[in-house]
Amino acid sequence: GKAYVRDKVCQEFQTLGKENFRTLTIVANSRKFSNATFEEISHLTREIVSLAETCCAEGADPSCYDAGSSALSAKSCSEGSPFPSHPGTAGCCTQEGLERKLCLAALQHPPQPLPRYLLPSNQELCQAFGKDPKNFADRFLHEYASSYGQAPLPVLLGSTTTFLSMVSTCCISPTPTACFLKEKLERKTLSLLTLMSNRVCSRFMVYGKDKVTFSYLTSLAQKMPGASFEDLFPLAEDAAEVFSQCCDSVAEDCMQKKLSEHTAKACSALSARDERFADCCKGKNLMQNYFCISALPSAPAPKLPEVQKPTNKQLCSEEGARHAKRYLFELARRHTSVPDAALSKLYDASAEVRGECCSAKDPPSATQRQQMGKELPPFLEKANQLCGQYTKLNFLDFKKRLRESLAQMLTEDNPRL
Repeated sequence: GKAYVRDKVCQEFQTLGKENFRTLTIVANSRKFSNATFEEISHLTREIVSLAETCCAEGADPSCYDAGSSALSAKSCSEGSPFPSHPGTAGCCTQEGLERKLCLAALQHPPQPLPRYLLPSNQELCQAFGKDPKNFADRFLHEYASSYGQAPLPVLLGSTTTFLSMVSTCCISPTPTACFLKEKLERKTLSLLTLMSNRVCSRFMVYGKDKVTFSYLTSLAQKMPGASFEDLFPLAEDAAEVFSQCCDSVAEDCMQKKLSEHTAKACSALSARDERFADCCKGKNLMQNYFCISALPSAPAPKLPEVQKPTNKQLCSEEGARHAKRYLFELARRHTSVPDAALSKLYDASAEVRGECCSAKDPPSATQRQQMGKELPPFLEKANQLCGQYTKLNFLDFKKRLRESLAQMLTEDNPRL
């Protein structure tokens, strides 16, 4: 209710101090409204900081915060509001009082499909910083937080704080080039953690825990196709659990601590089985080891016996989802160049088919299963070949090979061409 929101805001304001509270407000609202302009975020930040400064002061009237937040929600609903626009605002504005405030507070933009922030050169950074340090910092916070808004808030705050510290230190250094090099090396782990956690948490938000488990499982299977389902599935479950605990966590080191623990488990389980994993696990910095494993390309597919398809009885049993995952895992390690997007479509299709057929009176006939069985291998082979060529060849050679392949397909379909 009202008192909880006021107490939470005032505690943050008093604990952090005005400037750090202001930084937190820019970052939090840039994450939330990723398509908002810098001016819209600036307006909103000024109002929130002013409200906290006035109403969290010692001796402030208990009704101050409620009256101020009501004025803020009224301003959000006014024509030509300077705050971030959202299609849901009009619906919220039909409500009154606390319901309206809670409705407006729950609005947020979808995350950006790809980060828009481009790191300027050291010289450009120092020029912008020299003109107006405060404006430079605010604009950077907005652009970076809106680009990497799915990274956990503590990771984002840590990354932006160290970046601004680097700029303010190196731009007044007598040897800026050496200074930037040293500082960038020192913040490399945090910088990579921000990029990586933004990517995995975006995927977690879209996929959900179960599908992220599958995605991580097939990624490991393609990097280490010689490993069994029993070797890799517990690690995939563990990784998904880390993301479920840390993507929305405000604990300062959740992602770094839990991912380090996960990496230690992965290295312990897989190093002896694969030379590439062993090389990644040699370092003392577990986060760097995790980034190394994540960046490993797919391995060549080994020669394995034909995959045994699960029976209707297996797919419709209590363990049906696990049988389906195991089957798709076996396909993934035999087709190591098939991308996650294609495998995730197969995962969705298998879940849909199980949902429809297992609740039907008559399970799919042998003819239907044979038809599905005939269509899947050519699709996987083609996707595997195409994506394998894309990975191995330079872009011009890939285009040439693709053109030749398409021409051959057209000729086969229509011999008169």
